[in-house]
Amino acid sequence: MHRGIAHLPLHYGKAPAWLFQRMTAMAREIMLVVIAEFGPEEVLVRLSDPFWFQAFGCVLGFDWHSSGLTTTVCGALKEGLKGLEKDTGLVVAGGKGRVSRNTPREIENYCDRVSLNAAPLTYASRMTAKVDSSGVQDGYQIYHHTFVFTHKGDWCVVQQGMNTATRYARRYHWMGDHVTDFVCEPHDAICCDARGDTLNMVAEESSDARTAVAALAREHPDRTADEARSVLYLNMPSRHGIGQSDLNLTRLHKILLTTYEHSPAGFEQVLGTPGVGPKTIRALSLIAELVYGASPSFRDPARFSFAHGGKDGHPYPVDRDIYDRSIDILKRSLWAAKVGRTEKLKAMARLNDFYRSSGHPNGSLQSGS
Repeated sequence: MHRGIAHLPLHYGKAPAWLFQRMTAMAREIMLVVIAEFGPEEVLVRLSDPFWFQAFGCVLGFDWHSSGLTTTVCGALKEGLKGLEKDTGLVVAGGKGRVSRNTPREIENYCDRVSLNAAPLTYASRMTAKVDSSGVQDGYQIYHHTFVFTHKGDWCVVQQGMNTATRYARRYHWMGDHVTDFVCEPHDAICCDARGDTLNMVAEESSDARTAVAALAREHPDRTADEARSVLYLNMPSRHGIGQSDLNLTRLHKILLTTYEHSPAGFEQVLGTPGVGPKTIRALSLIAELVYGASPSFRDPARFSFAHGGKDGHPYPVDRDIYDRSIDILKRSLWAAKVGRTEKLKAMARLNDFYRSSGHPNGSLQSGS
């Protein structure tokens, strides 16, 4: 299920090398402490929480309001834990742009090494991207996809979509052990300052529409194409945001021939069919509404918003000395954990509380919990 969605303005450029190097080291040490104390599954829980993820990014020194926080934090996490998969029981796959498209291969390659069934993981990776780009059509196209999983097959996803018209990005979080149905109310919490025109085919109230779309996908494509032709001469509902190009009968017929041959059992199988994208789903949802009277939901599933401090001097510049000291403290506390680990970490927490109350401009030691 989704743990949340964050709505962030697009920022261009890259994190400076001096900062990314420290982010990688800090991310590694924080995660090693979390894994040592709570296990790798807890990392999934925390990454799937948009508030914790945002705070984590700020601890690493990035802007709270920048879309780059997502890609940079995930990149630092992947780089920081690379080579430690056997020791941590945690694997980070995927990334931004072209790297994201290699996610299934990364998953399969690692699963082959540890004799883990890759099929459920690659399916989850593909379907989370499909749902957030085609199942929920909110104007954001996925361009970043990070898939994190354990040796037990537990997983979470942090992915981001871009809306170039509004210059905003939206971040999607998934927690695998909550997913019982990929296409019915998978969202647990969604963080967004703005709501827009959305076709939400994974809402509870879209149940009849999902059933109708699946029925259309099982019909002979000639019959469905005939229905589409009649739609072209009707006054189409403006709330759908559908134009003539969305009802390209030649392309629609070709896609429907594929679904007809596969005879999908339900909407999830339709959505997972290769070649079925946003335009196909929009067209079929419109035909389903006009033919069967099955209206989809147009509810934008946004609920919450938040803000923290970060990199570009807001609310304070990154203090490199404090940053390096924090990394060193985390590293030494972890290596000393062989004896009295719990007491040492509790002492570290007390030191953090004292540091916060001392009035330092950074507010606290930069720990990750």
